[in-house]
Formats: sequence, structure tokens, C-alpha cells
Amino acid sequence: MGVFPRIRAVADHAVLAEFGDTPSDAALAGVRHLDASLSRHPLPGGVESVPGFAALLVRFDPLVTDHAAVTLALQQRLQAPVVSAAPGRLHRAAVCHDADMAPDLDAVAEACGLTRGEVVDSHLAADYRVVIYGFAPGYAYLSGVPAALHLPRKPAARRAVPAGSVIIAGAQCLITTLTMPTGWWIIGRSDLRILRDDPNRPFLFDVGDRVQFHRVAALPGDPSVPGR
Repeated sequence: MGVFPRIRAVADHAVLAEFGDTPSDAALAGVRHLDASLSRHPLPGGVESVPGFAALLVRFDPLVTDHAAVTLALQQRLQAPVVSAAPGRLHRAAVCHDADMAPDLDAVAEACGLTRGEVVDSHLAADYRVVIYGFAPGYAYLSGVPAALHLPRKPAARRAVPAGSVIIAGAQCLITTLTMPTGWWIIGRSDLRILRDDPNRPFLFDVGDRVQFHRVAALPGDPSVPGR
């Protein structure tokens, strides 16, 4: 067990501010607080900050500053009174559970000891929070999957999973943005576009935003078609 928060060098141009050994609400709150502080008042020589589940990676230009200066500046930020991060926006995401869009729904129901309808109702009733982006462009990892639906990843990945697929694994949910393989459980599909044609704001969600799913009988189109 370590003492948190702590800051350590992880590269010649980066430090990691850690808020816990494992993901937790308290650790995520610390990440959001420091990330918001750096957004409001960037560090001299700072390049970017990258939030994770329990840590914040802070990259800097080594020609402008160094580990000692960045570490001291971050420690001072952490000692300052906490200013609450701006409340996240609420996004509503339509999801269709037709068999061709939810190929793993029956398997999830069987593994969890629930009916197909109970899986859908449980998933829709939850309130999800954007905690990090990772793995692929626009892949926003959402916390909040009900404990009754927690399953490990599948032993084998499914190929060519369409963009817009609503997938779950463990305590996390995600709406895919690209057609690619996944070992997560596919329980529906959404037409919500997370990737945006805006270089200044390439993703729909911000870390800390909330997402609520609602059921629809059909989607207006296929989100995997470019240009939708």
C-alpha cells in the first residue's frame, strides 16, 4: 500500500500523478481535480495531461522545464483548496437490442442467470460516467455497469464488430467507434456519434460526462457507414 497522492517520473518528458492503487471514486475525483486545474492554468512547458482510472499522466517539454519543477508545481496544486470540477454533461444514447445488433445478449443472460429482458432493463437503468479514453480513437470507457452484469472478457474475440456496438466487460461499458475485433460482450447498437469532424474537439464526450441509454426499436441508419 502506498501513500497517495504521489508523483513519480515515468519518462524523460513525463510524470505520473497517482491517486490510488486501484480505480475508485476518490481516485477519479483526484484525477479530475488535477486535470481541471491544469486545463484552467497550464504549467509552463506543459504539453498535455492524460487522465486514467486512478492516475494522471502529465507530459512536458524537457527543453523548457524538468521533472523537479513539474513535480513541485503539481504538489502545490494538490495542496491548494479543492475546486470542484465542472459537472459533466448528460448524453442520451439510443440503443437497439435486435438479435443482429446484440449477438451476445442471450449468452450474457445465461451467464448472469437472468432473462434477456432483465439484462436489457438492468443495463438501461444504470447511470454511466465517462472515466477515460483509450485503446482506439473515441473509445470512451464508461463506469457504472450493474454488478449483476459483471462478466470477464470472452475467451475469444469476435472479428469485424460494427461501429456503434454497445459492449460490456467487468464494470465497464463502451460504444465502439470503429469496425474492429472485440472480446467484450455485444448487447446492442447505438447510432450516437462519438467521433466528430472537429480537430479542436474530436470526441463528443468529456471525462466526467454522464451517459444514459434508452431503448429504441430500430436505428435510423448504420453508424458504421462513413459520413453518418
